[in-house]
Amino acid sequence: MTANRPVPRPGVLDIAPYVPGKSSAPGVDKIYKLSSNESPLGPSPKALAAYQAAGSKLEDYPDGSVTELRNAIGRVYGLDPARLVCGAGSDDLLNMLAQAYLTDGDEVVYSQYGFLMYPIYSLSRGAKPIAVPEKDFTADIDAMIAAVTPRTRIVFLANPNNPTGTYVPFDEVKRLHKALPGNVILVLDAAYAEYVQRNDYEAGIELVATSENVVMCRTFSKIHGLAAVRLGWLYGPENIVDVLNRVRSPFNVNSAAIKAGVAAIEDAAHLEKSVAHNNQWLGWVSEEIAKLGLKVTPSVGNFVLIHFPENKGKTAADADAFLTRRGIILRRVAGYGLPNCLRMTIGTEEANKLVVAALKEFTGKTA
Repeated sequence: MTANRPVPRPGVLDIAPYVPGKSSAPGVDKIYKLSSNESPLGPSPKALAAYQAAGSKLEDYPDGSVTELRNAIGRVYGLDPARLVCGAGSDDLLNMLAQAYLTDGDEVVYSQYGFLMYPIYSLSRGAKPIAVPEKDFTADIDAMIAAVTPRTRIVFLANPNNPTGTYVPFDEVKRLHKALPGNVILVLDAAYAEYVQRNDYEAGIELVATSENVVMCRTFSKIHGLAAVRLGWLYGPENIVDVLNRVRSPFNVNSAAIKAGVAAIEDAAHLEKSVAHNNQWLGWVSEEIAKLGLKVTPSVGNFVLIHFPENKGKTAADADAFLTRRGIILRRVAGYGLPNCLRMTIGTEEANKLVVAALKEFTGKTA
């Protein structure tokens, strides 16, 4: 009988658990993992040294206010450290927002192919996630505005978006914000902001600075190469920052992450090197794969979304199995509603060329 078992709150059992990208290929000696949008250059050597040095003080609790890191972020971006909150990855901060601002019967609006954690966090708080259909794999601002109701409390906008790699120009972001009631929070998830090379893009700092219902989330997991330490930050208005500091866990950022984060964000040269590498290979990978007759959604991130046909033997699932046997791990994105796509992280020169060569063999095309 189940009557005597603990029962979770309504909505929790409707959650499809998040499934991360694969990281192994049984029976293969060398793995090329391009499934999680990790930096092919790794972290700054300065960040690695700072992380290792922190190991000599493992008996001490970290600074619960994360003062050193907030001050470093403030210096680099010209922000008030008092309006910054740090977390164990930007997803920790997204969860805090859901915890603090959502309750039973609320609604959350996000774009169709947005981060899978948006609906998960919403459902876990009893809120209803509303996925708004996209246009050409890009967030449809008009449709998102139309989806807002008196029950809406949070609008999530991943910009650039993962897994599509598309972005919304800043003027469109401002138009979305202008249409929102003052009690609705616009969350700008800018995990891939550092990679974007477009004049009409802005991560959200300007909008946060002049609004009381906008926050911007950033991460150290992508361009800074610190995915393993789980580190993210949020810039927001004083009222929201105050609320998040009331609900966040004590010591939610560990000492090694703090030290590595400070060193990483101050190493501008390493960041520039990572941007240059991505600029060089993002275009090359996109063009070479397109030559094989496979559609590639134009991306401004450090990854590309590759579309496969539905023909038996040529599907995304077939390509995934073919590549995995060769030690090349891409990301299945069926969980996003994209069963005929694979997402490929821009990797090292060797990895990028191997993927193109393997897909050339898979498709039977000669480029």
